[in-house]
This record gives sequence, structure tokens and C-alpha cells, in this order.
Amino acid sequence: MKSMSRPVALLLAVGVAACVSEAARQPAAAAAPTGDVTTAAAAADSLAADSARAGAGGTAAVAAGTTDSAAAPAGPGDTLKRSAGGTLIAGRNRHDQESFNAAIRKGESKAATWPKGPAPAPGALLPGHRIVAYYGNPHSKKMGVIGEYPEQQMLGMLDRTVASWQAADPRTPVKPAIHLVTVVAQGAPGADGGWRRRESPEMIERTYRWAQSRKGVLFLDIQASHSTLQAELPLLLKYLERPDVHLGVDPEFYMHHDKEGVRPSAKIGQMRASDINYVINTLDRLVREKNLPPKVLVVHRFTRLMVPDAVNIRPTSRVQVVMHMDGWGPPWLKFDSYHHYIVNEPVQFTGFKLFYHNDTKKGDALLTPRELLQLSPRLSYIQYQ
Repeated sequence: MKSMSRPVALLLAVGVAACVSEAARQPAAAAAPTGDVTTAAAAADSLAADSARAGAGGTAAVAAGTTDSAAAPAGPGDTLKRSAGGTLIAGRNRHDQESFNAAIRKGESKAATWPKGPAPAPGALLPGHRIVAYYGNPHSKKMGVIGEYPEQQMLGMLDRTVASWQAADPRTPVKPAIHLVTVVAQGAPGADGGWRRRESPEMIERTYRWAQSRKGVLFLDIQASHSTLQAELPLLLKYLERPDVHLGVDPEFYMHHDKEGVRPSAKIGQMRASDINYVINTLDRLVREKNLPPKVLVVHRFTRLMVPDAVNIRPTSRVQVVMHMDGWGPPWLKFDSYHHYIVNEPVQFTGFKLFYHNDTKKGDALLTPRELLQLSPRLSYIQYQ
């Protein structure tokens, strides 16, 4: 039964996270994933090539009937106009198509009442831009693409991936991003029992320069583990004072509430709206006091219990909240996750994560910009790991 297999399959995402702890503790021992159907570099090149062909009038990515002019709605609650259902690339199966159509229908049914939140303060990135981010930590080849490849190769891949999204939706400017896991969950408690490692100032500055080199933004991500948001966030405020630095928080590695005492990655953690609202209020105060443009806050999610009371999250005019679909697996499972955990429990803006290796290990092609642009509400943030 699909309803039974979805939660079980989503738990596989923890397998990736489990690699995070060990690889981050022992960066010299980290090894690149093996046995993948495609490499991240090849996938980035493929996306760019598909977009170039489509921009020249080709139909490799999208069948006739889904027009470019329909690919750039004006706001987070707008929907695409299409004749019937969605269009996937050749090779997707019936299960993929059914789940894709169901996700689109659910999004369209929510469009009229989608909570856009308060009007953004001047200088806000969303909804006028789409953010395309590369994720990971440079100490680990297993955590994500920014640690898997040498600096210049990785940045070139990011350029091509950004170009593929820009070609697929020319009317929405794409903002490149580096998403650094800055507080990294660990497999051992450490001296203070926090089960996490804090990234060095030198590495934060290095990744900030990467983002600047692409006229992009940097996200600092917190896997607080047995530490707390109240302990970790204040240490990052000096970086968040910069107008081009934003934040992510990861409930998967927040081992509190009903997960107190549990080893990170042994079970999926949880944040509640009160935790996330603390972060929002802290960022809001920073923006107000330092006269900054609004901050974007990315909240990872791939199960209901990761954020069981998401309806109580309160974005402000100074803090824009992206609920980010962070599970990996075949296309149908990712569409189901977006449907049930992002669209079905709306907060403000939406995000979608793509795993170069884990999404393709069973032979599925990586989801393309032109496929994902058909989802409703439109995606504001796309992350590649």
C-alpha cells in the first residue's frame, strides 16, 4: 500500500544524515559515494544542456502543451496554467505521474487560501527571486556537493545548475547560494555533551567568499542535536548581520521533546513551532536593529512529526520562512512528500531538495527544473546535495 510504504521509505533519508556525523568528525577518512547511476557533475551538465535545447525550441524536457510563459507565476500562491495534469520527462513511470498529478492538484486547491504571510519589508529576496543552493560541508565528501568536489569544479557546476533554472523560467531571477552545514550533528557527545561540531570561523568565511564570487548568498545551517537553538544561534549572529547571509534549521537533528537522550540519526528529531518562532523572532530583532533586508529561514522537513504543529509558525515582514521538502528517493516519493508535508500544511514559501546520488541510485533521472516548475505553489528555494 502506498500509504504504508511512504513513511518507511522516507526514513531512508536518515541514512544520508548518519554519514554526516562520522564524516564530519573524521574529514580525512571521508570517501566519495560509490555505485551511483550518475555523478553530480554529469547531472549539472545534463540539466544545463536540456535547458539550452529547450531554450532553442527543443522538447527534450517538456512535451507540447506546457508553455514557457506558464512557468513563472508571480507569487507563492500562483499556479501554472496547463491543459491537464503535469508533464514529466520520458522514462518516468505511472506511479511518478500519478503522484505528480496529485501534488499539482493539491497545490492548486490551496492556491486561493495559501498563506502568503505579511508583506515583505524592502529588500526581500522572495517572492521576486528563486534561490538555487548547493549544500554540504567542505570537510565531508558524503554530506553534499560542496564537499564532494574541488572548489572551482563545484562552483562551475553551481553556475550551470543556476543557468538551467534561469533558462527554464527566464522571468524569475535566480539567486545562487552556498548552504553550509555550520553546526554539524555528531555520532559522539563531545566534551560538553552537545553531540555537535561547530564550524570554524575560517571555514565560514571561506564559503562566504564562494557565495560572493557568484553574487549569491550564504546560508548557515544548524543541526543542533543535543545542544539547543538558544545556544547555537547567538554564536552565528555576527555573520547574520551581513545582508547576504541567511539561515537554515534542521529538525531531523534536533534531539529534544520526545527525542531527548536519543543519538542523532538513530531516530528523526523534531522541532515545534515554538522552536522555529524563537529563531524567527531572533532574526526579526536582528534585522530591525541592524537595518538589514529581510532574512530567509529554511526549515528542513520530510515527515509530519518533524514539525508537528507547523500551522503555528509565524513568519514576519522581516523573516521569510521556506518549508523545505528534504526527503530522497524516487520521483513519486518526493512528490508525495511535497504534497503531504509541505503543501498540505502550508506556512509561507516552499522548497525542494534534490540529491545527485540518492535520488538516482535506482536508475531514475534527476528531476529537472521544467518538471519542478509545474508544482504549485511555485518553488522559491531549490537545494542540491
